[in-house]
Amino acid sequence: MSLYLPHFNLQNYNTLASPVCAEFFVSVKDEVELMAALKFAKENNLPLLFLGGGSNIVLHDDFPGLAIHIQFMGKELVREDLEHVYIKAAAGENWSDFVDYCLDEQFWGLENLSLIPGNIGAAPIQNIGAYGVELKDVFSELTALEIKSGLSITFTPEACQFGYRDSVFKNALKDQFIITSVTFKLTKSPSLKIHYPALRDALTNVSADKITPELVSQIVCDIRRSKLPDPKTIPNVGSFFKNPIVSTATLSAIQQSFPNVVAYPIDDNSVKLAAGWLIDKAGWKGFRQGAAVHEQQALVLTNPYRLSGSAVLEVAELIKASVLSTFGVELEQEPRSYP
Repeated sequence: MSLYLPHFNLQNYNTLASPVCAEFFVSVKDEVELMAALKFAKENNLPLLFLGGGSNIVLHDDFPGLAIHIQFMGKELVREDLEHVYIKAAAGENWSDFVDYCLDEQFWGLENLSLIPGNIGAAPIQNIGAYGVELKDVFSELTALEIKSGLSITFTPEACQFGYRDSVFKNALKDQFIITSVTFKLTKSPSLKIHYPALRDALTNVSADKITPELVSQIVCDIRRSKLPDPKTIPNVGSFFKNPIVSTATLSAIQQSFPNVVAYPIDDNSVKLAAGWLIDKAGWKGFRQGAAVHEQQALVLTNPYRLSGSAVLEVAELIKASVLSTFGVELEQEPRSYP
């Protein structure tokens, strides 16, 4: 039987280290315990907060409900064909550890996504991505428990409606499902994606026959460590804002005053701007006021004094207003705020 802990401090369960409390807290290891927790919440009229690695949430106040820590564990090879393997991982598995496991097993495709914080269950919600690869590129299916009915439902790639840092679970099905496992479609032979500028630059002097998935993973990890602080040392949630997508007309207008603006083409009519560049050029890199803007990567807001997430949100709002005023571009927060 799961233990429901009252007035529970969540500081160790979110990577911003916000010291807010939940009215009740419980860890669940399987669907039976999860169903029991949902029943407890319903009987006591408690709102729900689901926690995995806690790397994509901003807890800015005490949570007046039940925080459920998903600790479903396990991974298995469910099937394979001539070219692919299908690996199923439970929602509570750590993402970075899972990528390392696949590399060790010579299952390829996740190397560009190395060292991303968080757990498996949150990855599809956000359609996590880095260095030219998104989760949707290696996704087969997922299972999720519908909170209202208690039914376990399988979602195909189409049903997930993946977009840039987006999915159906952030929109039409927001707060209606709990992801319990994800199955990945990985390759038996390397198919390297090294077109992303930072990767391409790092591999300039490496001969093609020496470029392996392990090397790509190592370089991705090196780049991430050089730019992003370890949340265990300096609390943060990684990238705090999405890279904004704007029209080519908006880009042209910005280039009148900022000809060196960093932008990546999407199609004939739109481009993706580097949010970190915008924040840096607006003068925020290194800013510190309770929360701080990381000195190596302006896209990262940190919480060095382990304050409530409200301190981080205050700085975020200042940055959004500044970027809008300077560039006419509205930034969108990436992590979700609670309550």
